[in-house]
Amino acid sequence: MRTVTGRTDHVVVVGAGLGGLACALHLAGSGRQVTVLEREPVPGGRAGRLTLDGYEFDTGPTVLTMPDLIAEALGAVGEELADWLDLTPLDPAYRAYYPDGSTLDVITDTVRMAGEISRVCGPREADGYLRFVDFARELWRLERADFIDRNLDAPTDLLTGNLLRLLGSGAFRRLQTKVDQFFRDPRTRRIFSFQAMYAGLAPHDALAIYAVIGYLDSVAGVYFPRGGIHAVPRALAGAAEKHGVQLRYGTTVSRVATANGRATAVVTSDGERIAADVVVLNPDLPVAYRDLLPPGRARRLTYSPSCVVLHVGSRQGYSTIAHHNIHFGRPWKRTFTEVIKQGRLMSDPSLLVTNPSRTDPSMAPAGRQSYYVLAPVPNLAKADLDWRGDLTRRYADDLMRTLEERGYVGFADGVEVLRTVTPADWADLGMAAGTPFAAAHTFLQTGPFRPTNLHRGLSNVVFVGSGTQPGVGVPMVLISGKLAAARVTGGER
Repeated sequence: MRTVTGRTDHVVVVGAGLGGLACALHLAGSGRQVTVLEREPVPGGRAGRLTLDGYEFDTGPTVLTMPDLIAEALGAVGEELADWLDLTPLDPAYRAYYPDGSTLDVITDTVRMAGEISRVCGPREADGYLRFVDFARELWRLERADFIDRNLDAPTDLLTGNLLRLLGSGAFRRLQTKVDQFFRDPRTRRIFSFQAMYAGLAPHDALAIYAVIGYLDSVAGVYFPRGGIHAVPRALAGAAEKHGVQLRYGTTVSRVATANGRATAVVTSDGERIAADVVVLNPDLPVAYRDLLPPGRARRLTYSPSCVVLHVGSRQGYSTIAHHNIHFGRPWKRTFTEVIKQGRLMSDPSLLVTNPSRTDPSMAPAGRQSYYVLAPVPNLAKADLDWRGDLTRRYADDLMRTLEERGYVGFADGVEVLRTVTPADWADLGMAAGTPFAAAHTFLQTGPFRPTNLHRGLSNVVFVGSGTQPGVGVPMVLISGKLAAARVTGGER
């Protein structure tokens, strides 16, 4: 494993996102002096917080899986997860709504979930589910140690016994093809393959290795922390400060100073120069290269789709929905084709609706509800849509109309506050191609082919976050923090 050369006593981390904070904790646990510089007044990066007229909204991820990875970061400095976060397991993890009017609860208890699938889709489909769980659980076991929880420098690093086992399991076939081996009902096929969109691909194009995302969502468990997902970076930041990490908020880094093939300092927007033995960069990787580092030849990347998010504070509540709700449109393959390949808005949208105040009433004023509505849309590299013009208002109206057609009676009339976030807004926040989901997980942007987390020209510059290894999603970003720290400390674990 390649590691940072030279002194590593003082590490400056640029950005207090989940990856940067996890990295800071692992570094502090190894005895390094760590300074974290964050431009916003709070930690979190994409996992930020929006407060509007008494309503609280998570600005980024809303689905939390694998809390043991949060525990691992806290454990690096001897802290316990339960002392920092109050986690509620969500039951169901999701509620899926289909165009034929049926619903399916995604339950992480496999026995109960088999019963739910049998009730909705029949006993043969339930048998397929149990076989899928066995496959996906083994897939996660094989992938995690050798290919996810490990720094990869070259394709030869993949040559382990587990690679042969993955090949034998069919993990390098197409995801939809593999899922279809276990399920025949289009409803179960959708609920266990839609997660490919998180990886920036259609299920028909993604490799079956990404069935692990469905496993983490649907089997390993989904949780909600009191105070929202933003409570996670707050906890990580609090533990870091307790153990000597200096966090400076409201501090914007304008560039990384370099000399003789090494970073020597970071320079803030007000001209302050902060010396560093190592610099860890948490901004979106292509943007970090473009804005903070000396000019160089940038790698051309393919980006994941973006999304439009509606943050809605409402007088309306709906007793039949769950915390997380997935509403599928009628088309399946066409939906991915429109967004990913054609650069068009979905003609019949599939939507995620999260209702956090249902689980934590503090997320809304008394008697009110907060909603987070997410619709996948093309990224800015794929389609030049007029998000800075009238399209934003029109599309928000269209999404609310779609929700009303799917059972959210009076949704638009109940709105008290509304904030619409579009690809243009993601771009303004420093996300390449206007997507919060980073580079897509195509084969040539996965594992050792994904942009490396150790700069190849500057021997003490390290990257962390979804743009580097292992990839997109809260679990992967937390792991990226540990992997980045290992580049500094020389340890793989």
